[in-house]
Amino acid sequence: MHKELTPLPDNDLELLEKAHQTYRELEAEIGKVIIGQNETVRSILTTVFSQGHTLIIGVPGLAKTLLVKTLSQVLSWSFKRIQFTPDMMPADIIGMELLQEDPTTGTRTMKFVRGPLFAHVVLADEINRTPPKTQSALLEAMQEYKVTSMGEQHQLQRPFIVFATQNPIEQEGTYPLPEAQLDRFMFSLWMEYPSVEEEENIVLSTTEEHEPTVQSVCSLEDVKSYQQLVRRVPVSRHVVSYAVALARKTRPELPEADQYVRDYISWGAGPRASQHMILGAKALAVLDGEPTVSAQHIRQVAPLVLRHRVMPNYNASGEGIDSDAIVRHVLDQPAEPIYVE
Repeated sequence: MHKELTPLPDNDLELLEKAHQTYRELEAEIGKVIIGQNETVRSILTTVFSQGHTLIIGVPGLAKTLLVKTLSQVLSWSFKRIQFTPDMMPADIIGMELLQEDPTTGTRTMKFVRGPLFAHVVLADEINRTPPKTQSALLEAMQEYKVTSMGEQHQLQRPFIVFATQNPIEQEGTYPLPEAQLDRFMFSLWMEYPSVEEEENIVLSTTEEHEPTVQSVCSLEDVKSYQQLVRRVPVSRHVVSYAVALARKTRPELPEADQYVRDYISWGAGPRASQHMILGAKALAVLDGEPTVSAQHIRQVAPLVLRHRVMPNYNASGEGIDSDAIVRHVLDQPAEPIYVE
């Protein structure tokens, strides 16, 4: 037995409709600059509505930077891009204490000068090219919404969302993100090459004199209200059980895992994966203007949540089986837990 869902009140239903309309407008404005990549755009808007961070993986030239910059423009959010390099130190992204002199009194004091992390949207470009110490400084900001400099903590403005990019080709001289850091990212997105028609349109639009411009769609307060609405969207125990079951099926040491998982996974997704599947599914429901979460919403976000939390073992590497193949296998298993009212 499980209790009935409490439906959204009328004022939330009105806000839900407004959020759905805003999503359509955001999608249309971004589409003026970004040709194709519809699923990627939908996914990054899902993370915005659910206040999550996203890892974007793709070869150079797929407009990763342009996409995130355009997103900040249509949201009217401040934007900073950090190009990570092997010699970058934590102070380069956090900021630092500098000695400054008051021109009127001549008094010298230490003042904290903010680094590029102090923005609503931060693009961490090629995050795996910077040493672990700097990666850890970014991790604190993502998790705690604050940074520490010279023993003092400084709060970051909210909302604060990190989009980190990685190049899947060049691995020499990189510092792979440890599992604890990967787990902090809500979604991992793979940007694919455009179709023939999309690529032709990209070439035409980027070689003309006219440059497309985008308009701001909503205010910061509007987005905050949508993010709060996401948390209020009801979800049934049935759907929660489905999300938890999917995460548990990726853990080779548990009885829920089948032989395929035991053969090819070193370790699977932790509880944060289940949390992010539910939160992402709630955000998708809001984007679609739906007042409740379905198992289909879970299936849409599951690959994005699980692919960077499932670690293939040596057997998988030897047979060319990657995390996406393993996640597809898990999703193809008999699906939802069945509950009797």
